[in-house]
Amino acid sequence: MKRLLFLLFWLPLLAMGLVVGAAWWWLHEPLLLPAGASAQAPVELNIQPGSSARVVAQAVTSAGVKVPTVLLYAWFRASGQGRSIKAGVYEIKPGATPRSLLDQLVRGEQALRSLTLVEGWNVREVLAAVRASPDLNQDIDGLGMADIMARIGYAGRHPEGRFFPDTYRMVKHATASSVLRQAAQAMDQRLAEAWAQRAPDSPLRSPEEALILASIVEKETGAEVDRSMVAGVFSNRLRIGMRLQTDPTVIYGLGERFDGNLRRADLETDSPYNTYTRAGLPPTPIAMPGWNSLLAAVKPAATPAMYFVARGDGSSQFSATLDEHNLAVRRYQLK
Repeated sequence: MKRLLFLLFWLPLLAMGLVVGAAWWWLHEPLLLPAGASAQAPVELNIQPGSSARVVAQAVTSAGVKVPTVLLYAWFRASGQGRSIKAGVYEIKPGATPRSLLDQLVRGEQALRSLTLVEGWNVREVLAAVRASPDLNQDIDGLGMADIMARIGYAGRHPEGRFFPDTYRMVKHATASSVLRQAAQAMDQRLAEAWAQRAPDSPLRSPEEALILASIVEKETGAEVDRSMVAGVFSNRLRIGMRLQTDPTVIYGLGERFDGNLRRADLETDSPYNTYTRAGLPPTPIAMPGWNSLLAAVKPAATPAMYFVARGDGSSQFSATLDEHNLAVRRYQLK
């Protein structure tokens, strides 16, 4: 009788306990990752669109995770979430369990990377940073700038100053063109926001002119506190048709010929970017302006200053008359 009671009651209960224990261990025990996997170099998992739960389980083991495919697939099915797994590029880090892995795949928590575009960079520096990123799919290799602009939806647009300086988050292995498109769209948005706040007496006639002036302000400003004053000087000059006479535009016009030393001959050689020989704004931006430069360009300081000179500490000395400016030059530049 006791043997029969054991077979009918205790043996099934014991088996159920073993199943529950195994299930708990299976769901909470960390997955065995291949040697060398770490928080810095986790296992990469690429799930293609339309993949079934079985295919996902196979992809996990194919990536090097030491787990029986059939058990992982059974868990995906038993959870009821196998159909909710999202396609994308994921990273499996040490300590991940079957439960946490499924949660990650269902939430679509893909592997993210970042790329920073710095205020004041020109387009050559932007492309160098994008092309140097190991986390991007370089779909712009071999393309000229005109083709790149066409690929991101800006065909016929000049690329200089077109990308907003910021830190961009993207999925690992995103295309380089998608990041450039995001940066260009961000500049469109921020420029529109700034233009909507322009001063009523602004000498600027279009958002494009605001972008050009903002790029000059970006390159001319060493101290944040001086930004709106620098914009004020240039706005004053634009109103009366006075030449801007700003070195960064000349340097930009020289391009790769600039060796770090701006000579008198450079200032006297006419070009579309030489604001010593030509009045008004240059034909294009000369760099990527940040938000503060955009805002300064459209809302410059109300100032009588027509001149400024670098003090040597990153800040500038502003003057309303040429005599005051010459004194400042002797004090801060000629010494």
